[in-house]
Parts: sequence; C-alpha cells; structure tokens
Amino acid sequence: MTNLTLNLNAKLQPMHRHDLEDALQEILETLGFKAETTGGGTMQAPNGEIESCDIELSISDSSEENINKIIEAAEAMLAPIGSKLIIYPEDESKDVVRIPFGSQEGLGLYLNSNDLDDEVYKNCDVNYIYEEIERLLGDFKTGHIASYWEGEETSLYLYGESFDEMHTRIKPLLDSYPLCQKCRVVKIA
Repeated sequence: MTNLTLNLNAKLQPMHRHDLEDALQEILETLGFKAETTGGGTMQAPNGEIESCDIELSISDSSEENINKIIEAAEAMLAPIGSKLIIYPEDESKDVVRIPFGSQEGLGLYLNSNDLDDEVYKNCDVNYIYEEIERLLGDFKTGHIASYWEGEETSLYLYGESFDEMHTRIKPLLDSYPLCQKCRVVKIA
C-alpha cells in the first residue's frame, strides 16, 4: 500500500474535514482499486485559526491513472488553489512526490467582534449572515460556506469558482447588515 496525503488549502475545522473524509471515502469505493482514508489533521496558526488541513489515504496501486482519479475526486468536492497531493513511496530511498492541484478560490469573511455598538451584537445574528450568504451565492459551484471559526473575530470561509464573483454576490449584505460593519474580506485561496 502507498500512503498519500491530500493537503488541502482549506480552512476547515476538524468536524468539517471529517465530513469531507467520509464523502471522499464513498467516492474512493467506486474507483476500481483499493483506496481508503486513514486519518487527517489540521494545521493551526498561533492564534488558533485554521490554516489548512490534511486527509491521509492508503492506496493499493499508485499508478498515474489512479493518482489522477484521486485528484479528480478531491477537485469535485473541495480543492482550493494551493492544495497538493503528497505521495510517500513504499521504497524509502525514493523522494516524496508533491503534485499541486486545486481550482477553487477562497474568501474569508472576518466579522468584527469588538468594535461595533453593543446594540448591534444584541440585535443581529451571525446565523442570519450564514443563511443569507448561502442564498446569495445560489449554488455550490458558484460558492458555499465550507467552515467557520470563532476566535478573535468570527470568520466564515467560502470556496467557489471565483473570489470576485462570491464577493460581488455577498457585497449587498456586507453593505447593509449592521453586524457586517467593519468586516474584513480576504482572499484565502
């Protein structure tokens, strides 16, 4: 068996990464060769924010065709730009191989958790923002919220075909909803 790591340039909490692992395992079972998820991990910044995540795999046949099938499966689900597949050869004298992949762009929406009027925090709800963003994006391919983080700021992580398109679609909400005042929008992939 050959061990692989899908290093996803995605800010996914462990519970969201685990959901992705389960979905990937279902796809792997249909590919015609033995492949299974064997674990995963999460890389965090010093402030606790997620930076990236890994899904570990074991496959029986690491042919180029099968490697491409795994990359295609990942790209059909969530594969932001900057992701890579790492192949650990069975022969330890050989070099580890890193294959870049990913086509989705990422948008980090960082809501200000400290500097707004108390009334805004009392009367507004981040769940409304979440639901409204999903509605405004319209479909999974255009964009979706893949995860969130509650730290120094409340952050929502969106992934889709185009950062600019996602930003354009959610901008009316950002400009009008009080809890979005002083928010930051950052390209994360």
